[in-house]
Amino acid sequence: MKIVIAGAGSVGIAIAQDLAERHHDVTLLEQRSETVEKARVLLPDVKVLTCDACEVNSLQNVGMRDADVVIAATGDDEDNLVISWLSKQEFAVPRVIARVNNSRNEWLFDSSWGVDVHVSTPALITSLVDEIVEVGSVVDLMVLAGGKMKLVEVTLAANAPAVTEGRSLEDLRMVDGARVVAIVRADQPMVPIPSFQFLEGDHVVVMARPDAIDSLTGAFIAP
Repeated sequence: MKIVIAGAGSVGIAIAQDLAERHHDVTLLEQRSETVEKARVLLPDVKVLTCDACEVNSLQNVGMRDADVVIAATGDDEDNLVISWLSKQEFAVPRVIARVNNSRNEWLFDSSWGVDVHVSTPALITSLVDEIVEVGSVVDLMVLAGGKMKLVEVTLAANAPAVTEGRSLEDLRMVDGARVVAIVRADQPMVPIPSFQFLEGDHVVVMARPDAIDSLTGAFIAP
């Protein structure tokens, strides 16, 4: 597919690189000449052009009418809306994807502005945080060491054994394959020293082998 991306910031460059590696015909548009030169060095397989993507004539000159997909990926929501509208209304691009930088502007990114799909990074991060704070369950955060270790989080409920029994970290006697590496309490990081006492609502971050994850239940999750 022929894909046009507006905005050669870190987001635009990352998208362009990924799509080029997938063998798409990618054109990256950027207004700032110094940024264009940097992008050309980073993206040898991408056509990087100096262009004001908010101007109809500029878009006409770069062949926007032939695009299958346009991605408005600048760091400015107003620009992304204008680019989306021009892409759909002036050039009839089949699919327009727009980046939302400020979640308060998300309601604007709809078909009336030519947007087929919008991606809100702030909203996405918020939703991921909401998933992570689920109380009383083990949530995977990261896979480490080629899958040999995992970083997980448990948010302690009021009936978690570590809370109700007043156990310290030393009292938990965790298996060799699991270690508490951090505790977050009221948005403040706490040092996991042996005498640490757990409270309801603590976010306990554990590094563990996959086969040791089940051992967390006896300490941090009520049966």
